[in-house]
Amino acid sequence: MAQITASMVKELREKTDAPMMECKKALTEADGDIARAEEILRIKLGSKAGKAASRVTAEGLIGLHIADDGKSGTVIEVNCETDFVAKNEDFIKFVNDLARLVTEKAPADVAALSELPMGEGTVESTRSALIGKIGENMSVRRFERYETADKLASYVHSGRIGVLVEFSGEDEVGKDVAMHVAATKPKALDAAGVPAEDIERERSVAEQKAAESGKPAEIVTKMVEGTVQKYLKEVTLLSQPFVKNDKQSVEQMLKENGAKISRFALYVVGEGIEKKVEDFAAEVAAVAGNN
Repeated sequence: MAQITASMVKELREKTDAPMMECKKALTEADGDIARAEEILRIKLGSKAGKAASRVTAEGLIGLHIADDGKSGTVIEVNCETDFVAKNEDFIKFVNDLARLVTEKAPADVAALSELPMGEGTVESTRSALIGKIGENMSVRRFERYETADKLASYVHSGRIGVLVEFSGEDEVGKDVAMHVAATKPKALDAAGVPAEDIERERSVAEQKAAESGKPAEIVTKMVEGTVQKYLKEVTLLSQPFVKNDKQSVEQMLKENGAKISRFALYVVGEGIEKKVEDFAAEVAAVAGNN
């Protein structure tokens, strides 16, 4: 019986994107023959979708698609369990196909998207089949679709941050704003779009700090208001210093170029999802040593 080492498990894991324990079992069955173990996994993984469906999906990809006429576009987040699967060609294709499908068919929500035709079945059956093939859970988390009489620009950074912008003006301005949003992650276009609870939280903290100063009430009030306004300037797109020229705000840059931003969507992979932090090397060693 061949000895199954951590490096063998890691190599098979990287080749197949299969769960580590499945890699260990396949290598054991194949007596250490990696090629044979890969074949075994391809046969067995068809039944893994049900088992994978309960696992947390905090990794994934942001997909972006803009129609040829530039008048409609989509940003979508599709999650998986590990960054290995996020680099899988089949998964990447699935995400890109979904983004295009949303742009073309304009489903009302994720549930409606799941029922749309895809391949030989539906989006949902395609997703389930892909889970079975890869051996990891994956889920369509959210999407936003824009349709406009103006223009759309997009930017994706390493597949993990995606931005869709509706604007008027030169194409370069739209691209610059999309990249700016990805870099600074504003909460809203302007102060009116910042959630009231966020503002109240900042105000509460400012009030507590100002109260400790011992200054007169009217001064405390001004201190609190100044702090809140500073916060709003930091988190609203139009008020932020433009990343390519911090001497002017985004609003000033737009005015200078005769451009206007109507809205934007910013997606960050896994944002708000509680992730399980794991030591990959330790996990490989533990699985390889598990008899």
